[in-house]
Amino acid sequence: MKFAVLDFETTGTQSVGEIIQVGLAIIEEDRSISRVYGSYVKPGTPIPPFITGLTGITDDDVKDAPELDEMMMELVPLLDDVVLVGHNVAFDFHFLQNALDRCGYLPFQGRILDTIDFLKICFPSLTSYQLGSVSAHFGVTHDRPHQADSDALATALVLLKCLEELYDLPLLTIQRLCELFTEEDSDLGWYFDGLLREREAETLQPEGDLTFYRQLALAVGDWNELAPPRDEHAENPLQNLSFTDYMDEVTKRLKDTLPQYESREAQDIMINEVMTALAEDKHLLIEAGTGTGKSLGYLLPAIYQSVRTNEKVMVSTHTINLQDQLRERDIPLLTQVVPFPFKAAIFKGRGHYLCLRKFEHKINKKDFISPREDALTAAQMIVWLTQSESGDDEELNLSGRGGDFWETVASDTDSCLGRSCPWFRKCYYHRAKHEAGIADVVITNHSKLFADVKAGHQLLPAYEHLVIDEAHHLEDVAGKHLGMHMKHFTVAHTLSRLYKDSRNGQLPTLRQMLQSSGSEEASEWSGVIDRIYPDLLTVKETWDLLSDKLFSLLPERSDAAAGEAGQLVMRLLPARKPKDWDELVALDNTMNLTLSEIIRKGDKMLNEMRDQEGQSSSDSLVTDISGLFKDLASIREQVRFFMGLNDENVVYWLEANGNYRSKSLQLYAVPVDVSTQLKELFFDKKKSIVLTSATLSVDKSFQFMIDNLGLNEAAEEGRLMTSLLPSPFKYREQALLVIPRDFPSVKGSVGDARFVDTLVQSLAEAAITTRGRMLVLFTSYKMLRQVYDPLKEALASQEITVLGQGVEGGSRSKLIRRFQDSAASVLLGTSSFWEGVDIPGEALTCLAIVRLPFQPPNHPLAEAKSELLQAQKKNPFMKLSVPQAVIRFKQGFGRLVRTAQDRGIVIVYDTRVIESHYGKYFLYSLPGPKMEHMLTDQMVPRIAEWLEDGGVS
Repeated sequence: MKFAVLDFETTGTQSVGEIIQVGLAIIEEDRSISRVYGSYVKPGTPIPPFITGLTGITDDDVKDAPELDEMMMELVPLLDDVVLVGHNVAFDFHFLQNALDRCGYLPFQGRILDTIDFLKICFPSLTSYQLGSVSAHFGVTHDRPHQADSDALATALVLLKCLEELYDLPLLTIQRLCELFTEEDSDLGWYFDGLLREREAETLQPEGDLTFYRQLALAVGDWNELAPPRDEHAENPLQNLSFTDYMDEVTKRLKDTLPQYESREAQDIMINEVMTALAEDKHLLIEAGTGTGKSLGYLLPAIYQSVRTNEKVMVSTHTINLQDQLRERDIPLLTQVVPFPFKAAIFKGRGHYLCLRKFEHKINKKDFISPREDALTAAQMIVWLTQSESGDDEELNLSGRGGDFWETVASDTDSCLGRSCPWFRKCYYHRAKHEAGIADVVITNHSKLFADVKAGHQLLPAYEHLVIDEAHHLEDVAGKHLGMHMKHFTVAHTLSRLYKDSRNGQLPTLRQMLQSSGSEEASEWSGVIDRIYPDLLTVKETWDLLSDKLFSLLPERSDAAAGEAGQLVMRLLPARKPKDWDELVALDNTMNLTLSEIIRKGDKMLNEMRDQEGQSSSDSLVTDISGLFKDLASIREQVRFFMGLNDENVVYWLEANGNYRSKSLQLYAVPVDVSTQLKELFFDKKKSIVLTSATLSVDKSFQFMIDNLGLNEAAEEGRLMTSLLPSPFKYREQALLVIPRDFPSVKGSVGDARFVDTLVQSLAEAAITTRGRMLVLFTSYKMLRQVYDPLKEALASQEITVLGQGVEGGSRSKLIRRFQDSAASVLLGTSSFWEGVDIPGEALTCLAIVRLPFQPPNHPLAEAKSELLQAQKKNPFMKLSVPQAVIRFKQGFGRLVRTAQDRGIVIVYDTRVIESHYGKYFLYSLPGPKMEHMLTDQMVPRIAEWLEDGGVS
């Protein structure tokens, strides 16, 4: 097999444009690269500045280049009898066929392969399949990205990496991959077919340390072989070791392991405060800014406490990101520096783990919705099984419809066969559960914490000590879990998994099985299934109709203050139900009765099947269907609770997206005040809870958090400690905050023409001074859109790229990666960019805050909380809006300085921080940057001067 790896640079997109450069790398049968051909091509049109910015190719470069037909005379002979390969090959193939056609050659008839497919299959855990980041990951020298010959060579080297990987996989895995692609007559199928024949001819097969079970090769063995971290009969390693001695030993080992390690005052204080709280059974609120090293600040005392007393310490984070960071970065370090063996386990929500039984069933039956995409996802997962110890979906890079595929193979309680499952000992979820059971410290997330409380503490191992990181999110998460939140899609998805049409769905599959068994009961059960179908259709039609009617209650225009694109929000008040609400309740009644009928018939049938021995092939199917019936029962209860609209202490609201209409409908019913529940469920029950975050205090006081989280009683009884740690950074030297005091102000959330023009001009000047490397935070998506186009235009001549959230497409993390990878760019973001974005070092020099981040006051939850405060004769603006906004403002500010070496500038365009009586709370809550206000036109010279002073150009 000889490969020709092709790459074109062109003046435009897929459908239009001219070739301006070609690169081709030839890979011989012995896998050596025998030739790299490259040439500029003279296009008939000028090269757009955007393309020059991307590729560095200018009109000058191509003015004396060969014309298209000259280049094709050299290229075509090289394409004789080869397999054509490209990175996202459809693009290059389209241009190749066009060029062949224009120059009078026959179309290319050979096989075509895409390195993106190979990368997905061979390296399912790569975070990005972009050529630049893949090359960097493999250490492939890719010296001129977006230049065709360099790209072609890099792609060829990447392809060779993939082929190497395929030769290291066990034969069984190759056989399974081959089966996946046999159905479709694709070039990928043809390639795997050839590979399998070649591999079967070899006498020695790589096995690695893999387990082979039921026709799958796994990296994971039986979980019951996992031993506890220490021998149970040995004496406790901390019996005679005081906390001080333990910390001395750890510090010594830290210095040996990390030569650059130096103890930080803030971290030392934190370690001692957390230890005191855990040892004396007190609760602790502790604010630890960026750079404190707070993960070690709570993990070191948690390990000591847990091992010493033999009681687990639970650690909970808000984001899965932080959980993964603890697993990948902090725990491996602690394993080296703690002077005795201990175990820290990660335990996520059940849906993050793969159910091997469902996966086996799905690939054996080829139960695929979109064959090409699903086969590719299944292939990724078959290879991933040979690498993964945890079976956790966060390790997988699933693109496109991969998420829908995952939902059908994720572990869940209702469809679990437990000990009678053939996969039980290999099960990833039970492994995680077992690990949590033998661990000293268990790291979970806020969602799982509340799910555990709702499930009567059946999900997590028992614990008395809890550390809550990212604690400023606790109240939000508590509300969502202690209330209800349901999406249109969840209902539709559950219904279509049961029955999509007479051939697709779990019930039709069961019916086909029964048909083939031919027994008397089987035909009776088939009849029951036939009677359930029309009921399911009734539920689907009723739900669609109810969703449409609920959606039509939403105000037409998207709320100008909404943070994200196209979000529509509407609150429903128990006392003032919308007109014609009775019609909607009638629909809910129909749905409720029909669902009850389905569940009654279905459960009766499934119980009869279970009682009958010998239904083994349908066992797992019966379990899955029974799980889906349980889902239907919970949907029935939730919709009924929402439509009842009868609890005065609950806020009911609808949300949807204007573009996707009723398909995107979400129903929320959240308690107005969760402080009492938090107090009863957590603070009264547990011995010690430590809450930490970079943003817990407002104007140096914790009162806002104490009120909202239900800690007042603990404070009165002297059971609550609070601590505001000093910042480890020298903010006066590292950060300059400037406020243009004559800047125009805004009414509402849409800027008038003068405001937008002034803002665009000011942002453009600042961006030129800082060479891009700028993050601009907006509070409304509308204003972001207003600024995006004119700013892009203003910076185009300076070769500074502008990236906009919701404008570019792509996820938040993809945008951040693009921002970090490009030399000079400005990133515009709304609500989700205010926190959790970590861009250390040079990539971010300037942070612009357009408006103070007040929550839209008309958001249903904010509105209800305000009403509650008013009823208590308190001022909602000062008690709720300001503190919430200050916390978000501090979060936003925290994006700038991430290390002791970072220097940067913050521009606050909202003059309320110096003009209003509450502005001081914002500025005083920051960790002490240098603050200056001046006229708008003095700002850029001041920024330039400040950057130069620091020896930073």
